[in-house]
Amino acid sequence: MATTLNEWARTIKRDVHALHLAARDPRTPWCAKALAVCVAGYALSPIDLIPDFIPVIGYLDDAILVPLGVLAVVKMIPPEVMAEHREAAALAVDRPVSRSAAVIIACIWAASIALTGWLGYRYFAG
Repeated sequence: MATTLNEWARTIKRDVHALHLAARDPRTPWCAKALAVCVAGYALSPIDLIPDFIPVIGYLDDAILVPLGVLAVVKMIPPEVMAEHREAAALAVDRPVSRSAAVIIACIWAASIALTGWLGYRYFAG
């Protein structure tokens, strides 16, 4: 069962990336692009239909609504366009990840936050 769930999660992740690519394709209908933005916005939004702190059902809305939204958008995109972008998304998964770039970006964010805090302290304290 865990293998099936892992495979399902990988498929959803690949399709979300493919939807992102397809939403930028001019062959994709505007209504599919609009729904893709709504689905991605809901998936990434900290505001949910049912708050996540409620046990079990808090995450259940994400586990049901996001895949249903992805399925609806996939049905609206022409099959040849979706197949092309699914291949591109599958290839993107195999690309190497730069951990050093992630560390550099995290350091830049930390320095920016520290600078903002220091400037705020000097402004309000002095």
